Amino acid sequence: MQGVASVFSDDIAIDLGTANTLVHVFGRGIIIDEPSAVAVRSHRGTREILAVGRKAKALIGRAPENVELVHPLRDGVIADFVATEEMLRQFIKRTKTMLGFRRPRILICVPAQATPVERRAVYETAVSLGARRVYLIAEPVAASLGAGLPVDEPGGAMVVDIGGGTSDIAVLSSGVIVSARTLRVAGNAMDDAIIRYVRREHQLLVGPVNAERIKIEAGSALASGNVRSAEVHIRGRDLKQGTAKSVILRVKDVAAALSEPIEAIADFTQRALEDLPPDILSDIIRRGVHLTGGGALIDKLDVALTRLVGVKFRVQQNPMHCVVKGSAAVLARLDAHEHLLMRP
Repeated sequence: MQGVASVFSDDIAIDLGTANTLVHVFGRGIIIDEPSAVAVRSHRGTREILAVGRKAKALIGRAPENVELVHPLRDGVIADFVATEEMLRQFIKRTKTMLGFRRPRILICVPAQATPVERRAVYETAVSLGARRVYLIAEPVAASLGAGLPVDEPGGAMVVDIGGGTSDIAVLSSGVIVSARTLRVAGNAMDDAIIRYVRREHQLLVGPVNAERIKIEAGSALASGNVRSAEVHIRGRDLKQGTAKSVILRVKDVAAALSEPIEAIADFTQRALEDLPPDILSDIIRRGVHLTGGGALIDKLDVALTRLVGVKFRVQQNPMHCVVKGSAAVLARLDAHEHLLMRP
């Protein structure tokens, strides 16, 4: 009967991220992978939501001045409840099938150290969307499962999930969470570091969109050695002259800009390792630390962190999908993984 019931219910796993939201539907895979963004028009004190996700981003620059791009999540948690609810409502509406007679169960990921208030906000938002049941799980715990780590075996398995707003660490052993913690330094902090670097070195003002483009096109954790050859041409406003100005950024420039947030992540990981029991620590030193999340795609990040921390780091295959895949695995076998869930 459980198998028959699942045909008539679109159970949904959601990686609700600061930068991107991914939605996995039971039996259909990842249906949504779009920016966590909402286009909002303000008029006489009222707000009208025009579009969400990719469509919202496409509107910016082509829409009237009273339309702004809102990122409803900050540091992995809800900052704008109305925008988040409407974004999720539209995403979930797109996933519905003609056979979706029953209200879905929804599992949503949150940062490992989200406060009770933050967890409750996510929970209530999912309930308002008509979910039959709502479950929460820590992002790095889901990432561990999605990466296929041996979390149910004796010994330690450690993952560092670098998202848009937070970097999260989880250590699991024999199916139990040994450690889970959050650092609010991740992809967005890398963008901010690039903005500060360009302002300091070139007296040029660039915005978050350009900073993200620089990170993607020429981002590297190493300034020299076997690094990729890339350069980015950017235009912005000269802070001294007030006129338009162009500069070229190369890999070594971006690596210098990213050094501060990368060192913060390395220090965060080092402290997490130092707090582990000796037997689990020795397992992790032997197996290495696994990197997931969009931030793991920074070129040579695994090499830089290995040098800084002194433990081997490994980038997982398709790191941006590890969290949502792990969430889907938990939802598929909820009875076996219920002990890994968080209280709302």
